[in-house]
Amino acid sequence: MQADSICSARTSCAALLVMIAALANVRASWAADSSFELTATEANPESYFPTYLANGYFSTMTAPRGTEANAAYLVAFMDRAPQDVARPAAIPGWTGIDYSSGSSSAGEFWLNQTRISPQSLSEYRQTLNLYDATLTTSYRFTDATRRETRIRVRTFVSQASPHLGVTELSFTPEFSGRVRLAFSLQPWAPHQPRFAMAQLTSAQLTATLEANGMNLIQPVSATTPDRAPIWYHGDTHVLQERGDAKALTLWLDGRAEGGLAMAEAAAIALPAALKPENIQLATEINRLSLSVSLEVQRGRTYTVSKYVAISREDWGGDSQQMRTAAGAARARGFEALLNEHRAAWHNLWTSDIRIAGDPAAQRAVHSDLYYLLSSTTASTAWPVAACALTPNYAGHTFWDSDSWVFPALLLLHPERARALVMFRYRTLAPARALAAQHGVRGAMYPWEADPDNGSEQTPHFAQAAVREIHVNADIAIAQWQYFLATGDRAWLQQFGWPVIRAIAEFWASRVKFNQTAQRYEIHHVMSPDEAYDDVSNDAFTNASASKALVIATEAAREIGVAPDPLWAQIATRMYIPFSATEQRHLDFDPSVPHDKVTWMGSSLSRLAYPNLDLSMPAEVRRNDFAYQLHELAVHGNDPNEMMMVMLAVHAAELGEGNVAGRWIDRNLIGFLKPPFQVRSETATNNAGYILATSAGFLQSLLFGFTGLRLDRDGLAARFAPVLPDAWTSIELTNISLRGAHYDLTIDRGAAGKVRLRRVLRSRGPR
Repeated sequence: MQADSICSARTSCAALLVMIAALANVRASWAADSSFELTATEANPESYFPTYLANGYFSTMTAPRGTEANAAYLVAFMDRAPQDVARPAAIPGWTGIDYSSGSSSAGEFWLNQTRISPQSLSEYRQTLNLYDATLTTSYRFTDATRRETRIRVRTFVSQASPHLGVTELSFTPEFSGRVRLAFSLQPWAPHQPRFAMAQLTSAQLTATLEANGMNLIQPVSATTPDRAPIWYHGDTHVLQERGDAKALTLWLDGRAEGGLAMAEAAAIALPAALKPENIQLATEINRLSLSVSLEVQRGRTYTVSKYVAISREDWGGDSQQMRTAAGAARARGFEALLNEHRAAWHNLWTSDIRIAGDPAAQRAVHSDLYYLLSSTTASTAWPVAACALTPNYAGHTFWDSDSWVFPALLLLHPERARALVMFRYRTLAPARALAAQHGVRGAMYPWEADPDNGSEQTPHFAQAAVREIHVNADIAIAQWQYFLATGDRAWLQQFGWPVIRAIAEFWASRVKFNQTAQRYEIHHVMSPDEAYDDVSNDAFTNASASKALVIATEAAREIGVAPDPLWAQIATRMYIPFSATEQRHLDFDPSVPHDKVTWMGSSLSRLAYPNLDLSMPAEVRRNDFAYQLHELAVHGNDPNEMMMVMLAVHAAELGEGNVAGRWIDRNLIGFLKPPFQVRSETATNNAGYILATSAGFLQSLLFGFTGLRLDRDGLAARFAPVLPDAWTSIELTNISLRGAHYDLTIDRGAAGKVRLRRVLRSRGPR
């Protein structure tokens, strides 16, 4: 757009230049903001919980040296081995660049084969820059002969070019002589042992693990996720692997076990002033690499780069097309690609949450947003797996996608939230088939879905989860929230309504009418407090089902079709267990003892969470909160982080800003694994990369402290805004609502009263 085309009588060019300069200053200040940087200052594998770099389409895990070939994953690229559940197939590691500082009679000394210690890797620093989405690693590498080299590695997975990943190694030898470099695409051997997860009962699984010297819960170390024996990666079989020593390229075609095809290629860039010697190509089983020798001089810095292009079936081409793409990336150069990648991320960061007065909470906000944005795609129909692009929780899609991640994205990045609801439309057919299999009508979405085809993938030992059917209401609520936030009636009619209607049909066939009590009930369900299985009238399930039926009635009227009158009838007469004596809700039917020790203690705070937002008197809301706290103290055991964020929201609804702030503080203790703030499921376990917990933390701010809720009129101030005394303000920048964009600020007025202010940035279409 030309400058004069956006200048008008209302906005002079001078004013426009001031605005542009102001925006540049804001971006510069954000880039310098320490809350965007997470740094490891010691190369200690025993305290290093890996992070990942990703763009929603593919990822790479990280490792201390920065040069290792690490496990990598493609979106919804699943291994479907017989008798096992679907699980993410690890694609060949693409980040590997190895460096040998020379040779002697004792042999070569390769960086990636050198044991990590303070002596071998000194002056160490590895920084995950959240604002730029880059990983930079630097240190002094000392080999066994005391020969030293300064190392600097930069890696990113492009947000601007989704098929592209790049890593760059700069090295400064403190000697003159010959060094050797190796560039690999690292296939992985099939994981062993594999278990018949689709067949083993809980007892059988425990016995099988014990027979193999394994324990289900205990992690291998403090830096590996819990349940590693069953959260192993799936297999990608390399079908062909090739290289061209003259062109400095590598490429391969592969296929996931029982699944889709993929392709990967790399193009290597060497220093133009140096002539590579002794170029060797290795295309052996589980090894595809190019190695070169270079003659170097002491004190000079040399830079090599590796440009990798990756695709999967239905997204991109074969290895020859990826080879072309990698070569084109090499021709453009590292800095040009990095600048485009940074610009794409900086644009994402225009939608942000800024906290004044709590640096630790601010840092958590930025790491949580980074993980969500790294794991989601715009304008697709791919969901979010529970643990992002990692093998944890077998890469399956749970209610996490709809009830936790989706609301956190909806106001900040609606184009990414759209992908999550579109996944449910895309997999409506298998949900209908599952409903028929269980003898109910409509669509029954699985508790654990294959993120590619939507099929049921719950392990057999967890088959009780077939009763955790509240996921169906969670999905309907998300579909309706997307319409409320966007006002896109055409989308509702074509995509949202078929899902909402099918779920309403499911609930209408799943409820039972209690003739004596003249009410509708739901039996044989698992509570969200999952230790309570096969209970009747779980309050959260019943309330969610009722809301889904109300939504179906409203959606039908919105698009001009007649709703089934039974839906409103069921919703109106749905039984929500309640104690008239204590003036609070019950977790489930009074006939079910509430006496188990669980992560949550109770699930009453879930009734107050924003996406359900069950209407209730203020007294009941407060009594529910008091009971939740009591049960957490009496029956809570290592509470999960979902509980922490629910309590923060619940306290905010009661106007208790300091109490909400204390639960935010509690959310930061133990859950953020160093050095990169990877969130775990509980403070004491290592079930890491759980995106629901990151998204829940953000929801605490988006909907908890603001008191805002989505309804037919937009964003309604359902509850008064709150701030902890120690916080000065919360700013929500570039919030999107029905095409318009707003900045929201929670601060205190002249009298000290907490207030919520809105500033319109741009109007949406009329």
